[in-house]
Amino acid sequence: MPTEIASLAGGCFWCLEAVFGKLQGVYKVESGYAGGTVPNPSYQAVCTGETGHAEVVQMEFDPSIISYEELLQVFFSVHDPTTLNRQGADIGTQYRSAIYYHSDEQKEIAEKVIAEIAPEWKNPIVTEVTAFDVFYRAEQYHQNYFALNPSQPYCAAVVAPKLKKFKQKFEFKLK
Repeated sequence: MPTEIASLAGGCFWCLEAVFGKLQGVYKVESGYAGGTVPNPSYQAVCTGETGHAEVVQMEFDPSIISYEELLQVFFSVHDPTTLNRQGADIGTQYRSAIYYHSDEQKEIAEKVIAEIAPEWKNPIVTEVTAFDVFYRAEQYHQNYFALNPSQPYCAAVVAPKLKKFKQKFEFKLK
């Protein structure tokens, strides 16, 4: 069975990479940037908000083990899709909620999942559903960041609790 690619933005990519890297059927997760206008942006440039990029995780997964719909269910359980250009204290367009679909089928699934979960949220879902264009891999020090830096203050305060909650909810899907 061939693998597929999913590209998702939901706040800090360290959080999403830590979560998706724990799922059965997800073979590779990379932190990076998508959705902007500047070629090969740096982290510093993305942080200004002027490049238009979001912090994104791009993953390779086996749809016979974990479906795209299941990936999106995890995605919507680990971030707030109702806050425009922010996740918690992280504020700026680089922290927006976005799904960069790689096929018409992924687009349809994303729209279906959003419609299904919308009633569960008090506020409207603002997640962008946009055709994938290009992914720029983030600098090496961003890759596998939480695993390499679990005691870093942001990781301890933000990533670790999110990962713990995720593991409890999706225990049956963990590697």
